[in-house]
Amino acid sequence: MRAATLDFLARHRRERLDPISDRLVETIQRENPAYRVDRVSSGDLRHSCVTNVDRILELLADAVRTGVRPDRHDDDPAYDAARATGRRRADQGVQLDDVLRSFRMGGRLVWEDLVDRGEHVLDAAELRVVGTQLWEVVDATSGQVAVAYHDQERSLVRADEQHRAEVWEGLLAGRGREPGFARDAAALLDLPYDADLVVVAGPDLDRRFADQRLAPHATAWVLRTDGVVGLVALRDDDPADVLTALRAAALESHVPLGASPVAAGFAAVGRAHRDAVVAWRAQGGRPGLATLDDRLPEALLLGSPDVATRLVDRWLGPLLALPDAESRVLVGTLEAWVAAGGSTTATAAAAHCHRNTVVNRLRRIGEVVGRRLDDGVPLVDLDLALRAHRLDVHR
Repeated sequence: MRAATLDFLARHRRERLDPISDRLVETIQRENPAYRVDRVSSGDLRHSCVTNVDRILELLADAVRTGVRPDRHDDDPAYDAARATGRRRADQGVQLDDVLRSFRMGGRLVWEDLVDRGEHVLDAAELRVVGTQLWEVVDATSGQVAVAYHDQERSLVRADEQHRAEVWEGLLAGRGREPGFARDAAALLDLPYDADLVVVAGPDLDRRFADQRLAPHATAWVLRTDGVVGLVALRDDDPADVLTALRAAALESHVPLGASPVAAGFAAVGRAHRDAVVAWRAQGGRPGLATLDDRLPEALLLGSPDVATRLVDRWLGPLLALPDAESRVLVGTLEAWVAAGGSTTATAAAAHCHRNTVVNRLRRIGEVVGRRLDDGVPLVDLDLALRAHRLDVHR
């Protein structure tokens, strides 16, 4: 390339940087409405235009001088201005397409200015080389803008996810009692600040299906290491339709769910979450919905595992020690008998066998455990022992 051409490019960079940048600012503000003053200030935009036009002219001169296409390495300091612009626009919420559109505008204005100022300096062949190298530079610069934009976007998403996780953990730990924290949590989760809530807990859930069932109640969900937790904001005082929807969602997802009693706002979420977890565990792994009020005996057992273990050992230990086939039959008969309120006739109907068979099995159970079982109301501690056995809380 002729020395005169290289001198022209160096002089053009010195003399035309400010005029090109001023024209670019005006063009972007006029033709790219995404660059509103309340999002990207005029000072910010001009700084970006000046630094990037300067780098483009510098890279252009180097490319023309060496005949080498621009380097596109992500760590090349020549693209610092482009990367800074990409990060800043991601922070400001400007769409990447609009950012890249502005860079294309800049490339066009630089080219028009080069043609206008260089028509008496550059011959046709040189002009073609300069034009080719210019658009290579603009393309490489735009690529670095996009890389930095996406990196910053991912960082913002991670930061938002971390903040969201911290808010959830704070709520479940009881920080909803702090009015400021509760208001921030309500805004972040898009839930009414003063609404009554039902807290839901389970191992998993088809949340999309659940939201369809729960509409128009507002919901928020979080997936934690031990399962899923949800908040359902009630639209009125009666949670019946919410519980019906959750029951359908649990059955559809084939999972056990627990639901808390109604929590009076965010201040009660911590306690309600503990209640929901107890109800979930009290469901014993069976698909469906359990509320705390439905599972109060199980809740007591879950809260006193030593007592639960003692009940199982005392009532069922000898039966569980029998050969597996006999053990299953006798424990199943005992469960049916307790569920039937101690009626051998009702137990026989439920177990699809003769009443005498039930009587014989109860006699055998009595011999094994050392307690006589006659018609009548089963003992409370036997009922609790069977519940503890179903929950595996004694293990």
